[in-house]
Amino acid sequence: MRNRQQIELYLKVAYNEFEERFEKRTANLTVGPQDSDDFIYIISHDLKAPLRGIANLATWLTEDLDGQLEPENQHHLELMRERVAQMEIMIDGLLAYSRVGRRKVEEEVTDLNFLIFEIVDLFSPLSSFMITVPPNRPTVVTKRSLLAIVLFHLISNAIKHHNRDGGLIEIKAMAQGEYYEFAVTDDGPGIAPESHQKIFGIFQTLPSSSQSKNTGMGLAIVKKIVETESGKIVVESELGKGSTFRFTWPVRLEVSPEPS
Repeated sequence: MRNRQQIELYLKVAYNEFEERFEKRTANLTVGPQDSDDFIYIISHDLKAPLRGIANLATWLTEDLDGQLEPENQHHLELMRERVAQMEIMIDGLLAYSRVGRRKVEEEVTDLNFLIFEIVDLFSPLSSFMITVPPNRPTVVTKRSLLAIVLFHLISNAIKHHNRDGGLIEIKAMAQGEYYEFAVTDDGPGIAPESHQKIFGIFQTLPSSSQSKNTGMGLAIVKKIVETESGKIVVESELGKGSTFRFTWPVRLEVSPEPS
């Protein structure tokens, strides 16, 4: 059985390691956008070490004090483990945010009908939600994987922040020259105008029915992906009147080869 001194020593070493890394990484930090992304990427990695220390502590306590803890202490231990899991999700979100634009993503021939249906199917079964999709969308050439991430987050956001157990989500897509405009509309609680810009920030979120799984990173990632691809995203919403997220996305119509 590990004693208290061993556990405290382990945590002290983990924290000192994190503090040393933090000071080293930030010594020459500048304020440019790329430096900001680099900082987020590096710190997110370095946060994982002390977080693993806390996770190990929770595991050790569970194993070593099995059946010996008072109900209140057992509850506190469960809360610790839940918060560690939440922090891991937040760190993963930071890493995903910092990676946007870091690697080259190739364009692919993409059937927009199939792509949208494929994403909607990820949320099945959701018998209490009706999701409508646009018919007869064309096959285009675009960065399929990035477009899929954006649509997934917007649909997920509409479900998580809905104020009822069920509702309607409508997806639209319309050609606009070299871009497509996509819109994801829900009949949820809506968003106050003063929060329209705030919700796209890192760790900015509104009340939802699933706070334990909501990190406030989804819309920040969406905005960064869309703008990295030279698109724009806006929200149209009022309290009590649902929300519509519109974004433009670059596409090229697929050119069929001429018959030989």
